[in-house]
Order: sequence, then C-alpha cells, then structure tokens
Amino acid sequence: MTAMLRPFSFPQWLLAFALVFGNLTAPAQQRRLNVKQEFARAGQQLTRLLQTHPDSTRFPYSSQPTGQLKDTPSGWWTSGFFGGTLWYMYEYTKQPQWQQAANRWTMAMAREQTNTSTHDLGFMLYCPFGNGLRLTKNPAYQPVLLNGAQSLATRFTPEVGLIKSWNEFQGYQYPVIIDNMMNLELLCWAARTSGDSTLRRLSITHADNTLKHHFRPDGSTYHVVCYDAQGQPLAKKTAQGAADNSAWARGQAWAIYGYTALYRDTRLTRYREQARKSADFFLNHPNLPADKIPYWDFNAPGIPREERDASAAAIVASALLELQQYCPAAEARRYRQAAEQMLVSLSSPAYRATLGENNNFLLKHCVAHKPANTEVDAPLTYADYYYLEALLRYDRLK
Repeated sequence: MTAMLRPFSFPQWLLAFALVFGNLTAPAQQRRLNVKQEFARAGQQLTRLLQTHPDSTRFPYSSQPTGQLKDTPSGWWTSGFFGGTLWYMYEYTKQPQWQQAANRWTMAMAREQTNTSTHDLGFMLYCPFGNGLRLTKNPAYQPVLLNGAQSLATRFTPEVGLIKSWNEFQGYQYPVIIDNMMNLELLCWAARTSGDSTLRRLSITHADNTLKHHFRPDGSTYHVVCYDAQGQPLAKKTAQGAADNSAWARGQAWAIYGYTALYRDTRLTRYREQARKSADFFLNHPNLPADKIPYWDFNAPGIPREERDASAAAIVASALLELQQYCPAAEARRYRQAAEQMLVSLSSPAYRATLGENNNFLLKHCVAHKPANTEVDAPLTYADYYYLEALLRYDRLK
C-alpha cells in the first residue's frame, strides 16, 4: 500500500485484526524464514525499481500520498541507501548485474564527499561506498570515504564535545539527534584506515556525551538534545516522535544499532551495555506488539490504532543479530529469537510488498515523520536496506 492512511483506516484495522487473530501471532519457530526466497523476491522488485530510474540523478526514497514514487536528490540523507541495498543484493547473489548497478548508484553519491552541511554522511557515503569497498576492494571508493569523514568531522565543536546535527532547531543553535550515532562508523573506519586517531577520539567523545545526556534511566532515548556553547544541555525535545518525553521507535533503533556498532569498533564495554539496555527497553516494552513490529512511537496516544514502523523493526533486527555476538549465551539466544521473529513478520504478507506494488520497494507500513505527516504508512528506502542487511546476518548465523 502506497497511499498515506489515517490511524483509523481500513487497512490498519485489517492489519491489527490479522495480528490478533491470524497466523502472525504464532511463534516464530512455527513459521519459516526462507532467506533465499526473500532475496529472489527482492531481486525481482529491485530490478523493476531500477527500470523506473534510467539514470542515477534521482534516488528512490518512498511513495507520495497519491501513490506516486518519491525520489530525492543526492544531498538528501537517505540517498546512499539505494546503492547499499544493491550491494547487499550482490553480496548474496554474486551476480555481476548487481555489482554493476551498485557501482553506478554508489558513484552517483561521490559528489557529497565535500558536503559539510549535514551530519548524515555516514548514511550517505558509508552505506554505498563502505559496502562496495568491503566487497570489491575498488580503490576508487576509499578516497571518497576518507574525504567524507573529514567533512563530517567539521561539524564537531571541541567546546561542545558533540557533532552538530542540524544548524538550528526551535531556536536552539546546537541540536544533536540520536540518529547521529549511526554516522560514527564512518569516522571509526577512517581512523583505522588513515591512522588519524583524532577521528576515533572525536567519535568516543560524541558517544560519551550522548550517553551522558540523551538517555533516560529505563534505557530509552530522547530524540533531540539542544546544547549551549559549552556543551551543557538546554532542552530535551523531539522532532519526529509523539512528544518530548516519548520513545520514538526509530530513535530507539538508532540507539541500539549505533552503540552496538561503536562497541565493535572500540570494544569499550559501556557502549555494549547501553546497546543491551536500550534493546531490553525495546523488546520488553508493554506496547510492543506480539509480532515485534513497533508502533511508530511507543507512547503514541492512539495505540493500538497507530501506524506501525517496519523500518524501526528492520534496523533493530539487524542490530540484534550483531549485538548477540557480544552477549552471554542466554541473552544472545533471546536477541536472536527476537530478531528472527521480526524478520518472519517483515517477510509476511502483512509487511512485505507483492511484486508490482508499493512502487517496487520491499517493505510497506513504515513511518518517517508522523508529526509532519510525511511518509506515514509508506515504504522507505532505509527500511529495505536494513531488512536485507538483517537477512544477510541471519543467513550467516545459520
């Protein structure tokens, strides 16, 4: 479904009915997750999506309320995900057509390597170029990533000790969002590759200050923290959540994934512990539905008639499949089982689009920005990216 729907719309009611009375409530082990089949289906859909984009100047993003395809320019924060998704297709299939397509859409993002106006260069560059470099060792990719890391580092102010997210938010001049944790992976890679330890120290400083100010005692995270010029928090707000004190689902996903990845890069136990605490908040929340696909905000006022966010589930499933590697056996098993249940749900007809629908995106029922009423109950390119990443990680576990 591509049209934007209100909370009381018939498809949302039908989805809720299926989740309560249908087979989606059966235990994950009673339903089969066929990774080979899901990648075959993804290949069909992404082939069609490529056919609607004869050149790489406009990047697939979502669907408009009318149902039409919604693209973005390369400067938009999500533009790198499509190239990354194509690399995951190549990683699984080893088919040269996916490598060729991935390279074309990766190189289309090279122009953003000097972009200092955004904190999202990790998403924009590391998802396509990082995966491409990992899989092919193409020497053309490395300098783009190194330049991008230096551009991202310009947004770090030592006196504040954080990477600035937006240039302004509600009158505050130094807002930092939890999403920023996802861009530290680029900086850590660049530090290892170039030997520039400044980038590693910058990442740790940002992560430590985020630990200090962004989290609540229960492990949940604020979306936006606004700082003064000395690094003291002035306000704790939300932009895309239901309320300043609510738990925006995708924000919780960024926290779990971001601190898991940073633990991998630093082996500092405080980052693993935060990832575990945030994961437990997510998985144990009483408002998490039985199929493990969260509402767009855990505290959304209309639950259970609120939209689900499949993108948050895809991010968390991928994060849990990495986090479980760093945990004791019992906890690791619990995280694996939760991730598997999320993937089974995402691969079911309730969330997985059929061929020729959904503008050829893989997942439906995502939410980008409910308060602004944009991309609500719609596909999102990053949902597809993390879904395929999670399937790859699950397949490696087997």
